[in-house]
Amino acid sequence: MTSRHIHFSQGISMRKLATAAVAAGLFFGGMGVAVADSWHEVATLKTKGGQFTDARYKWEPVEVQQGAFHVKGQLRDLDVNDGHNVYLLVKVHGYGWNRFDGVQKKSVFIDKLVHDGATRYTSTADVRVCVNRGSLHPDNCSPTKHFKRP
Repeated sequence: MTSRHIHFSQGISMRKLATAAVAAGLFFGGMGVAVADSWHEVATLKTKGGQFTDARYKWEPVEVQQGAFHVKGQLRDLDVNDGHNVYLLVKVHGYGWNRFDGVQKKSVFIDKLVHDGATRYTSTADVRVCVNRGSLHPDNCSPTKHFKRP
């Protein structure tokens, strides 16, 4: 009975060891995911009268900013004499556009987080820069840049 007891004890300790190893792997693996995504460059988004330059984006981890799409860069009014403002449009999943206004005749730094509160993390995003041409003319927008979480 003693040998059976020793064998049974070793089995439990091996299971505990294996469980601890798996738990440690998941913990450290999760930490790697949390810091894995870094800033990525975005080619300049440009339309007649406005541009979004020095732009970068990253996908935030769920634990930090609800898995948000994070975008930042310089929003520039290129035609200071046209009397129109520039703005940045960002949307996630298929939701409506979020509008971030610039300042007429100036360059402003934009640093925004956009997320979908209904999901654990945001997996797709679209970005474009536009010039507000008033109520009688359609706004001028750059082609839309699409992003997908890896």
